[in-house]
Amino acid sequence: MSTEPIRVLLVEDDQNLGFVIQDALKRKGYQVTLCRDGKEGLRQFNAANHDLCVLDVMLPQKDGLSLAEDIRLVDQAIPIVFLTARSQVDDRIAGFKAGGDDYLTKPFSHEELILRIEAILRRTQGRDAGPERERYELGEFTFDHRNLVLSHPTEERKLTRKEADVLRLLCLHREQVLPRELVLNMVWGDDSYFLGRSLDVFISRLRKYLKPDANVQIVNVHGVGFKLVVDR
Repeated sequence: MSTEPIRVLLVEDDQNLGFVIQDALKRKGYQVTLCRDGKEGLRQFNAANHDLCVLDVMLPQKDGLSLAEDIRLVDQAIPIVFLTARSQVDDRIAGFKAGGDDYLTKPFSHEELILRIEAILRRTQGRDAGPERERYELGEFTFDHRNLVLSHPTEERKLTRKEADVLRLLCLHREQVLPRELVLNMVWGDDSYFLGRSLDVFISRLRKYLKPDANVQIVNVHGVGFKLVVDR
């Protein structure tokens, strides 16, 4: 049985509340990454594996509902708990439509939050909670995201962190369109025009690395993004 701590991504812009929740979770043995805005939350979600997300709804840069929708594009299984000061039924419905598993209205007790988290984890950890997002088979290639290595029978290449993160997102969206904005926000934390040009450079590099296997291609989808296609 794994003894690794449960990893929680906490995105809360209220500094005091964020620290209090982080401390309460840490006391229960959780490993917590605390972020102050939605864009940073998305970047941190992409930077490391997490077991559960706790998201405030009203966030700067990117609101919690939009953040959850982006997370769901990458991981359909990870549990998401929303925190909000709003208690309207329409707000709760919006939260569940965005991919939330639970919805807690402020003010709330930390004991209640922890009990809800424990209940969700009991329901979800017994099933296949999605890919570990570490190793991928791409035609003749093996991609080890953790160690930043792309292997082919003829060569082994060490990738940079950003190259590996972009390729991982393509792998998670294999045979699907991966939106440019999602890649930029997850890997760079911003989707500005100049960073978009950097992304094009990274895509060109990855195409070059994958060239030894003609059955593996990164296809441009004009005006939308990219698609990783692997012909069997």
